[in-house]
Parts: sequence; C-alpha cells; structure tokens
Amino acid sequence: MGTPLAERLRPEKLEEVVGQRHLLEAGRPLRRIVESGRIPNLIFYGPSGVGKTTVARIIAQQADMRLHKLNGTSASTADLRAVVEEVGSFAGHNGILLYLDEIQYLNKKQQQSLLEYIEDGSVTLIASTTENPYFYIYNAVLSRCTVFEFKPVEPEDAVRAVRRAFSLLEEEYGEAALLEEGAAEQIARACGGDVRKAMNGVELCYLSAQPEGGSRRITLELARALAQRSAMRYDRQGDEHYDIISALQKSIRGSDENAALHYLARLLEAGDLLSACRRILVIACEDVGLAYPQAIPIVKACVDAATQLGLPEALHPLADAVILLATAPKSNSASSALEEALADVRAGRTGAIPRCLQNKHFDGEDAAVKGQFYKYPHSYRNHYVRQQYMPEALAGRVYYQFGENKNEQAARLYREKLLRESAELGDELN
Repeated sequence: MGTPLAERLRPEKLEEVVGQRHLLEAGRPLRRIVESGRIPNLIFYGPSGVGKTTVARIIAQQADMRLHKLNGTSASTADLRAVVEEVGSFAGHNGILLYLDEIQYLNKKQQQSLLEYIEDGSVTLIASTTENPYFYIYNAVLSRCTVFEFKPVEPEDAVRAVRRAFSLLEEEYGEAALLEEGAAEQIARACGGDVRKAMNGVELCYLSAQPEGGSRRITLELARALAQRSAMRYDRQGDEHYDIISALQKSIRGSDENAALHYLARLLEAGDLLSACRRILVIACEDVGLAYPQAIPIVKACVDAATQLGLPEALHPLADAVILLATAPKSNSASSALEEALADVRAGRTGAIPRCLQNKHFDGEDAAVKGQFYKYPHSYRNHYVRQQYMPEALAGRVYYQFGENKNEQAARLYREKLLRESAELGDELN
C-alpha cells in the first residue's frame, strides 16, 4: 500500500468529486461540456488538492480519443513532438487528447509547439495549473482554450471525502475507525480546502491511533494535533500571497478592523512578517494620509517595534497599527494628486521651469530681462507671497483637492486666509 491514500481514493466519476459545485452540478457549464461528448481545449486553474487533475482524468477517460498524459515539470520538447507526430496516423484517427498537468512549467517555445495542432483540433488540450494562467501561459495558447477556475473545497464537502477515506482504511487494515464527535469535521476544516491534505490528515490520524480490540479511536484532540497547521494555504510568490495582501489593504481602506485583523493573522501565521509590515506602512500613507498624518509616524514606530521584536511578539504592535488605520479617517487626496501630476509628466506636459524658481546662475545674452526675481516667502506677511511656480504651459493646473476631513479642511481654511489677505493687503514685506 505504498500508493498515497489520496490516489487510492481518486474519484472515477464526476458524481464522486467533492466540491466544485459551480462547475460540476447538473446544468453547470463544465458539466454540460463533458456530457456533450465534444471536448474543447480546456485549462483548469486553482490551488492544489481541489480536483483539477481528477476532473481532467475523468474527462480524458471518457473521451474516445488517443490519450497522452504529460506533466509540465518533466515533459521535454521531444515528449511534445512525440504527441504531435501521431496526428494523422492510424493511432490518432479519432483525434488526440493531451492531458498536460502543471502546464505553467513549460517554457514559451514548448507551449508554442502545440499551437498549430490545438487550433485545428487534431490535438485537444486539457491542462491544469496552480498559477494564474493569464500570467504564466502563453497568450496564443490561452486564447484557444476555455479557462475554468477551481476553488478551495468547502469543509462541508471535504468531510464527505474524510469519511470515505476512513472507510477505505477500515477495509484495508481490518480495524474500525471510531470517530469521536467533531473529529472528521476538524480534519475537513483544517485542510484549508485542499482535499489531498485532508487525506493525509486522515491517514496520519488512523495510523497513529492506538488499536483497541480490533478498532482505532480517532479523538478530536488527535485530529487537532495532526491537522492544526495544515489549513495554511500560502505561497509568498503565488496568488494567495497577493490575495491576502490585497484583502488586508482593502479591509483597512473599508474601515473593517475585524476583517483586517483576520488577514493580518493569516500573514503572521504564515511567518510573513515583512510583507505585513511593508503593506501596513503603505496603507498609512495611501489610504489614511492627510486625514490623520500622525498615523504615519505612529505606524512606522509600530513596524519598527515589530521587526525588532520578531514573531510572535510582533503581533502586538502590528495589531495596534492595523486597528488604528482601520478606525482612522481616510483620505487618498495626496496620492491621487501625485498620480495626476505623474500622468502629466508621462504625457510630456511639462514646460520650462519659471526663471524665478531656477537655481541662481547668469542669464544668457539673449535674455530680454536679466535676473531671477525670486520672492522669498518668509520675508512677506504670513510667510506668503504670490508668484508663479507652475511652468507656463501648466499655469492654473490643479492636482490636489482638499479632502472632506478635519485636518484637510483646516488646511483649506488656512490657504483661503492667505489668499484673501494677500489680495486685500497686497504683498507687503514684513
């Protein structure tokens, strides 16, 4: 019994697949495609252990076509060439179905070698990938395929697989599995939507349970001990990393401190202290900004404390920072203003720097009026004097709009006072 339990339990029919109801229930698009008998080029995208390979195998087995199975981690250009060489041969007279697991590991040239054949239908491609296909699969291949996204399996679906796994082990070992109430549900919850992990948890629990009179007792405590960290689905270079980072920022921006704490906890449980610190600093500047400028040095102090303390103590200052940011007033006025200024610069809307702002230097002989004529604001009433700062080509251009919060409205009133007094009293020297 060297074959992994997940492989021994792999479903043979679509009805046996747990989860993916949005794809496989009666009337759903993928189910209708399979039942039609005409298989288009398909790409299955989603995390590991959610049924991509299983569904692809079932479809391949049901198709009356010459089947080739390759894995992107080990397939060579020669392997792909061997597949397409059967096009038009007696062996491939009903068409060729190429099941390609982990297609993201094929390089661009290898993927391109399939283009001609999957386009004219002489080769039908069913591929699976754990990485975002829009980033990792060549566009020309992607445009000839239909992408279906597989999602993490919900605990209520995974528990069916857990109970089925215990039943199989009972048959194989001849000893009943006595499940304490909640043990199966604990394994299903702890797998994080990965059925393969759940199968591993089942096998560990069964094998580690002490045999007692022809049975093995699977306690809730044992299930917790063996599956406690398996729910963490996280890859610092993968989609899950960026999804959690995005969810953290959007939760804080949306002033939901509870959701923000949840996503912070997921980052810290995965040990990704650096990503949490960097993102929290960004949020302080981008989403709170001028509505509460003091948030920036406060959060910086929290982040410094977190990096000096390290985990697990770092969670205390980071919790302070996240709750502060989530409950603080919000403003993106500064970031938006800079984005507009950058858009002008990138579009070539710049112009010469006004002479009064240039660094001091001699005027050329062609200058009609010589001299810099810069007015030093600190020499004037209220430390303000009217003069042109924007390039002539952009005179009057406004990027920044004062936000509707206490701090920025106070700044607006102060600006209006300066302009009003300058207009009324003139630009008088102190």
